[in-house]
Amino acid sequence: MGLTRQYLRYVPAALFGLVGSGRGSAAFVPLRGERGRCVAVPACEHVFVWDARKGEKVLILKGLKHEVSCLCPSPDGLHLAVGYEDGSIRVFSLLSGEASVAFNGHKAAVTALRYDQLGGRLASGSKDTDVIVWDVINESGLYRLKGHKDAVTQVLFLKEKNLLVTSGKDTLVKWWDLDTQHCFKTLVGHRSEVWGMALVSEEKRLITGTADSELRVWDISYIQEVKDPDEPESKKSKGSSPGAEKDTEEDETLELDESPEERLLKCSKAGSIMREGRDRVVTLSTDRTGKILACHGTDAVLEVFSVLSEEEIKKKLEKKMKKARKKAKQKSEEEPEGSVELSLQEQIQRVTNIRASAKIKSFDLILSPKGELKIVLLLQNNIVELYTLNLSAQVLQAVRASRITIGGHRSDVRTLAFSSDNIAILSGAAESIKIWNRSTLQCIRTMDCEYALCSLFVPGDRQVIVGTKTGKLQLYDLASGSLMETLNAHDGAVWSIALSPDQRGFVTGGADKCVKFWDFELVKDESSIQKRLSMKQVRILQLDEDVLCVRYSPNQKLLAVSLLDCTVKVFYTDTLKFFLSLYGHKLPVLCMDISYDGVLIATGSADRNVKIWGLDFGDCHRSLFAHDDSVMYLQFVAKSHLFFTAGKDKKIKQWDADKFEHIQTLEGHHQEVWCLALSPNGDYVVSASHDKSLRLWERTREPLVLEEEREMQREAEYEESVEKEEQPVVAGETQGETGLAGKKTIETIKAAERIMEAIELYREEMAKLKEHKAICKAAGKEVPFPVNPILSAYGNVTPSEYVLEVFKKVKSSELEESLLVLPFSYVPDLLRLFNEHIQLGAEVELLCRALLFLLKIHFGQITSNQMLVTVIEKLKKTTISRVSEARDVLGFNMAGLQYLKREIEAKDEVMFFADATDRFEEKKRKRKKKEKMVLAVV
Repeated sequence: MGLTRQYLRYVPAALFGLVGSGRGSAAFVPLRGERGRCVAVPACEHVFVWDARKGEKVLILKGLKHEVSCLCPSPDGLHLAVGYEDGSIRVFSLLSGEASVAFNGHKAAVTALRYDQLGGRLASGSKDTDVIVWDVINESGLYRLKGHKDAVTQVLFLKEKNLLVTSGKDTLVKWWDLDTQHCFKTLVGHRSEVWGMALVSEEKRLITGTADSELRVWDISYIQEVKDPDEPESKKSKGSSPGAEKDTEEDETLELDESPEERLLKCSKAGSIMREGRDRVVTLSTDRTGKILACHGTDAVLEVFSVLSEEEIKKKLEKKMKKARKKAKQKSEEEPEGSVELSLQEQIQRVTNIRASAKIKSFDLILSPKGELKIVLLLQNNIVELYTLNLSAQVLQAVRASRITIGGHRSDVRTLAFSSDNIAILSGAAESIKIWNRSTLQCIRTMDCEYALCSLFVPGDRQVIVGTKTGKLQLYDLASGSLMETLNAHDGAVWSIALSPDQRGFVTGGADKCVKFWDFELVKDESSIQKRLSMKQVRILQLDEDVLCVRYSPNQKLLAVSLLDCTVKVFYTDTLKFFLSLYGHKLPVLCMDISYDGVLIATGSADRNVKIWGLDFGDCHRSLFAHDDSVMYLQFVAKSHLFFTAGKDKKIKQWDADKFEHIQTLEGHHQEVWCLALSPNGDYVVSASHDKSLRLWERTREPLVLEEEREMQREAEYEESVEKEEQPVVAGETQGETGLAGKKTIETIKAAERIMEAIELYREEMAKLKEHKAICKAAGKEVPFPVNPILSAYGNVTPSEYVLEVFKKVKSSELEESLLVLPFSYVPDLLRLFNEHIQLGAEVELLCRALLFLLKIHFGQITSNQMLVTVIEKLKKTTISRVSEARDVLGFNMAGLQYLKREIEAKDEVMFFADATDRFEEKKRKRKKKEKMVLAVV
């Protein structure tokens, strides 16, 4: 069947007008080898990396379709882990900007991400209450930790010990032993949700933030460090450093002596620090050194605290002791030395409060070796601010170093317009209007205005007119970016504006129940000789209800007016006599448009329907259920009967008004779509949403076939339903604290299908080979064997090698889930193939991992199958020998690298892998001391 009607596909071209989304978290990233200059912020489904000093976008890490919910840079600064609303995690390389690893395990949005000290493991917490630990190097999931009853808010690795701390909205803080993968301690001292936590004082203190104005401080004492069991709790927390560990035997005896809860550590409340904010903690974090602690609530104030080190605490104590002795001497009484102690407020001191220009959504801080603190704030109103704070200064005052604002509006864009040459785009919000270059997406003009609701380019594209919420019409000159004239047009909001087809004037509709007609005119300006453009009111049409939308017919004979009483009234333009009433919507018509030939009028309403009417008799041709929420904007494509609608359901849809068919859905926005604009030539669509982003969509030359589109839609629905299905149960696994890290997705099902197809091909080829041998034997000569085209495409590999190739192509993070979906009937063949390949020493690590997993999930069936006894026996011998060989090679390589390291260190007299900054700072301090001594002598 031939194509009856050809449509052209619109595709996403760009996302602009956005500095940073408030959903995720901001983070400093060391790009180009410089720390504290570049900032990564979430931007809908992408991540933008901004140069905070220049205010330029340096890098875009492109996401797929779900919104970013969490960010975490790796310790080496080369990668950035990004969590999404659908529960997926992608690890991007900051050098190439490409996503190198993808993890799928969570069923809901990722809320917390944290790398361990070396960057080899990544822990993620989610709204689905689970915590998953991922192996970044092997690109696979290690295990899932279950225990929280509500969303996880923070996850922290301990540096010295293999422990993990997690907090949740269920008011609990849980301590997990990652060696045994179980929760050995739960802190239950909070009365409300724990929104954030941080480890300070060399991981001997835990600070938690909840829904009140207290920051609770907990002392942690590791049981391996305890010297004397009779020693008081306060002294235990000030014991030896985590590095000073005892013999393992001593540890074991200590652990046996303790009660089950106190197995690895003790956690006792030390006190509270009061915040100035009265609302809940939104973010609580420290810098990498743990010296600076900062937090903020739902307001615009960031509170910064300094955590004293052990040395500083000792110095302070000494000073206090001296003062106490002096007082004792004056009073001539003996002061007991042990009674002098530092209060918690003295150990964790308030540094300063930083007041941002709007509500803070997230922050990150970095402390330079020189003692300068850099703080980046991501604000609610689409701004990124960078502050610096000199901690060595006499007066601690934060200074705003830079501000990224030009890339977007402070509030939602409520009006859009295209210039007549398709090049410039106007966007208007509550505080300003901006003019954008469509090709470069750069903001070329920003002009302050009142709350803009509607706008248009004046013919000639040199001026723009904006209708505001206060009822004013504002005329701006684009060349100078100045406001030329303001007119009080309506007593209420100006809801709609439409240019007349003869381009000599325009019409406005407002909340004061009036439709006003305006003409352009040139008036003499008092200050200059030249005439300037102005506008004058020529006619007025008084109506019974508020006017929501006005549109001219292309021949300028008719004027359609949408009213608050759910009707659209059509008038003759010349006499303003009533012509038609379009009645049928249940709720007010918010938008409408008339086709280029004046035959059709389409109306979009808050009742979620779009109605197509004939303008000759006012008959309703068809009513379409268009969106799942109010239809906010509607516009016809130039020279056609196709039109676009935008809805509060986050979607933009294209329709055919002749065939009454839905053509295409443009999905991309994550919040309500307020408005859209089509370019005069119909090649571009620009849309604005509550997610603060502007999106440009481009018409391609690619034809769109409706049947194919429907098929793709059905496939997408099936894939979504697969992900919502129950996860497969692992035989023998109890529903306890741990579980498999991955989850069943369409990718894991496809991977399992590919393995099944490969085994089917292997079986067929083996059967053919057997048959071929029998034919050769019967014929008494060699008969040519037919080659399978798939095997020849892989370079004439054997069937068993082909199965291995397919197996190698399964993503490491999806391997376990793919094997879990695989039916048992394919497992015996797989085991035989594994034995064959492990004997040859091919992919030993991968095959052993798959083998152990298959044995775990099919243990009962494999052990009861007599046919597989010999295979398992062979596998036992081959795997042990091959794995020990691989281990020997690894050990030899490690020893070789250690030797090379020692050689280089001895040769160059440098510590090869040590951090040189500490020694540099020590030298600097000594030099300063010397200089001070010299000055004192002089």
